[in-house]
Amino acid sequence: MASFGWKRKVGEKVSKSAVQQFEAEAEKAETGGPAQDEAEAEAEVDWLQAIKRRRETLLEDCAAKSKRLQEEGVLLAEEGRHWEAIKKWDEAIQLTPENPLLYEMKSQVLTILQEVFPAVKAAEMAVKFRPLWWEGWQTLGRTQLNLGEVDLAVRSFQVAIHLCPSEHTLWQEDLAWSRRLQKQHLATKEKIRQEEETKRQILHAPELEQDYDFESDEVLAACMAVAERQTRYEELKRTAVIIDSEGNIKNVLTEEGGSEDKATPSKEQFVKARGL
Repeated sequence: MASFGWKRKVGEKVSKSAVQQFEAEAEKAETGGPAQDEAEAEAEVDWLQAIKRRRETLLEDCAAKSKRLQEEGVLLAEEGRHWEAIKKWDEAIQLTPENPLLYEMKSQVLTILQEVFPAVKAAEMAVKFRPLWWEGWQTLGRTQLNLGEVDLAVRSFQVAIHLCPSEHTLWQEDLAWSRRLQKQHLATKEKIRQEEETKRQILHAPELEQDYDFESDEVLAACMAVAERQTRYEELKRTAVIIDSEGNIKNVLTEEGGSEDKATPSKEQFVKARGL
């Protein structure tokens, strides 16, 4: 079957001007022309502006919702519902992940819950996003104290004091307390060193490495020296390093000599930890 097609009749002529006009209109339809280019450019600009406005609206919505969650968390924390407060702040952090206040409040509540390591991490995030915030450094120092990192805590409190020298709490409480603990830590290390050295001298007493005349006084002197070291070692084992109420370091016997029952410390031997 022959295919269908339009054929110009033999002898029919098409004017040259008509052909040129047809080609010009076809080319205009393909390129779109200057008017169409301007319309497309304007539409593209409007599209970009719309995306920008939409993004700004979303950011404003996130900030507003994060603020609401932050306030709800504060109310929950004041009511003692600490885990619920942390959940609210975690949701707020998802919306505004660079808000240092959220991390700092979370660190405080984690400290109350004795979640020591997460509290330190949250405080570190707070000072990361706001390094010139003295309260963030104060919270970090307190969490480091709970972790047992006394030297790091002293440094954090020193940074906080450098940022806010007029805050007396930093001087009189935080830094003073951490330095007391630092002194206690050093005294404890020295006690342990003495204890190990005394034990080593007992196990490898130089007096026992010599040959003695058992009928001489040298044997008695050597035995007395070893006995004195043994007594010293037993005392060191029963000694604890504490801080009294005035901040002085003291070595206190925790047991009566030769008794299995522990002695009852006096009131001066107790040191009440400051609430962090």
